[in-house]
Amino acid sequence: MTRLFKTATCGTALAALLASPGVAGAETLRVADSFPVGHYIAENMTKVWMDKVTELTKGEVTFEYYPAEQMGKSKDLLSLAQTQVVDIGYVGVSYIADKLPLSAVGELPEAFSKSCHGTEAYWSIAKPGGVLDQAELAPLDVRMLLVMVLSPYQVMTAKTEIKDLNSFKGLKLRTTGGTKEIAVSLLGATPVTIPAPETREALSRGTIDGVLFPHSSALPYGLAPELKYGTQDLNFGSFVASYVISEDRWKQLSPEVQKAMTDAAEEVIRTACKIGEDLDMKDKAEMEKEGVTFVSLPEADATEVEARMATIGEKWAKDLDGRGKPGTEILSAFRDALKKTASMSQ
Repeated sequence: MTRLFKTATCGTALAALLASPGVAGAETLRVADSFPVGHYIAENMTKVWMDKVTELTKGEVTFEYYPAEQMGKSKDLLSLAQTQVVDIGYVGVSYIADKLPLSAVGELPEAFSKSCHGTEAYWSIAKPGGVLDQAELAPLDVRMLLVMVLSPYQVMTAKTEIKDLNSFKGLKLRTTGGTKEIAVSLLGATPVTIPAPETREALSRGTIDGVLFPHSSALPYGLAPELKYGTQDLNFGSFVASYVISEDRWKQLSPEVQKAMTDAAEEVIRTACKIGEDLDMKDKAEMEKEGVTFVSLPEADATEVEARMATIGEKWAKDLDGRGKPGTEILSAFRDALKKTASMSQ
């Protein structure tokens, strides 16, 4: 399957619908995110879902899509959805860890190495009615419509050669915040929280020495020319990319439209994560062609990294428990879900 899907322009699609009989009540929903044009998540999940919903509703629902922070910065899109400035807003969980601390459970370096395994487990607890939904999303009056948990992140550096565990000491590494900050600190490096759209400039200016990034996001953000080395076969955590709608806006939709959105999500989430897995390996190969050398750490160092990363979950949960939030409960639920969905990711 190709990365890009052909979609009609919003204006053309809307004009055609308004010109057709029987669709006077057609509704156009505004979807906003921060992904650059052509990003694989938008192309293989977001747009596919929108097309599927339009198909299932026989044109009753169409969409206006605003990528690349056209409607607001990534950290603001949750509040824009809550206030219905946009109908559906992208939520990169770690960008707003202060508002969605429990939702970051999917970004922990837990027992999954593939996007679909992490996505399936996370979706089971974050979808409406799930334990994560009830603990955090529902109280904020939003519901998750779509989600993808990315393949595990790797460390990639601009100049510093990666040889062993000591290679990371003192480096300034870009993170998305949240649990990635813990992971970077455990490597002896300094975490620097920078939104993805600003990362290339930070690398080119030397503001940071490297990044925690998945392969398939490094290419759309144009990072490959700025990078020289990267790790492989390690798990420094992941990233939860989701879209939400406010409960008030959801209730304004007909039961038929709600069902179409739900049915489309169940289908598209599973196909999109598989495409994401395939692209992760293809894009790693593409980065190698562009000059990035991927390195396996010595066995002892790789084992040490794994041991350090394994401590993050409990630290994360304990911290949230201390703040009066059910961190341990959510972590246990996610780990149980990973066990139940392990066979589905094979």
